[in-house]
Amino acid sequence: MTARRRSGNSTDAGRARHIPVLLAEVLASLKPASGETYIDGTFGAGGYTRAILDAADCNVLALDRDPSAIIGGQPLEQQLGDRLTLLESRFSELEDAAREQGVAPVDGVVLDIGVSSMQIDEAGRGFSFMADGPLDMRMSSAGTSAADVANRAEEEELADIIFALGDERRSRGIARAIVRARGESPITTTRALAEIVSRAVGGRRGDDQHPATKTFQALRIYVNDELGELARALGAAERCLKPGGRLVVVTFHSLEDRIVKRFLQQRAGKESQGSRHLPPQSVKLNLPSFEIVNPRPLTPSKEELAVNSRARSARLRAGLRTEAPAWPLDEDLPGVPSLRG
Repeated sequence: MTARRRSGNSTDAGRARHIPVLLAEVLASLKPASGETYIDGTFGAGGYTRAILDAADCNVLALDRDPSAIIGGQPLEQQLGDRLTLLESRFSELEDAAREQGVAPVDGVVLDIGVSSMQIDEAGRGFSFMADGPLDMRMSSAGTSAADVANRAEEEELADIIFALGDERRSRGIARAIVRARGESPITTTRALAEIVSRAVGGRRGDDQHPATKTFQALRIYVNDELGELARALGAAERCLKPGGRLVVVTFHSLEDRIVKRFLQQRAGKESQGSRHLPPQSVKLNLPSFEIVNPRPLTPSKEELAVNSRARSARLRAGLRTEAPAWPLDEDLPGVPSLRG
């Protein structure tokens, strides 16, 4: 269920290696049906999209902010004709994309959050310290890069980013080491940053995790505004889904999962509707706009983990859209750290 590998193309090789996570569970939660229309907000290698289109005579609008993913998916788009439309777009803009394509409201939305295996495996994208490459980490290949943040951010801001988005207890020491190192020469490669962090924390962690893992995660999330994008995408999906439509979200770390969990709990009437920005008496109470499909997240089976170790942290949550109007989105409520301002 991946595009064919073309010899001599590293992106296509990564596409061939990509394995969709929790695929059976995604299909069971989404329930594709003939004549319906779905949005795959994170096309990537096309694993979910192809499986949805194979499951029923339906249509998919697939989005990805990474231009290389759109280029890689064009042969599949040509093969499937009108059933598949590919657009270069952030998933936070899925409502606008659906309206522009004349398919709103839709029957289902699926989101696979975070960086893809293709992006991690391509050294030139700078997402991983496993192979040396430019310190980039931009999913869209535009805007502020990880190198920009590492070389320009104030020490306190760096420490806050690494702590809040990487859950790194030694964030202040790492930030101090980065500022000291960049004073001698700019930090431009993944290997250089990984070595700086490793020295700052004193080698490999007790759980055998590379000492730079959390710092790289934090910079990647910050550069791509991943948590803000997720919160906005959830609100866009709420507005774009028809009554009875299904929202299916696969996350890969606790920050993402917490946002999805709190969003669905709130929209299902399981959590307070208050906001720290408004006095309680001025907050209009909303009718539940979602029913929670699975109160506990679905996780990979032992069989899936045996063939795809990258699935180990995956969590799936799903919601069923009610007939109630969509709520106004307050990004503070889902738990997005306030780091951009």
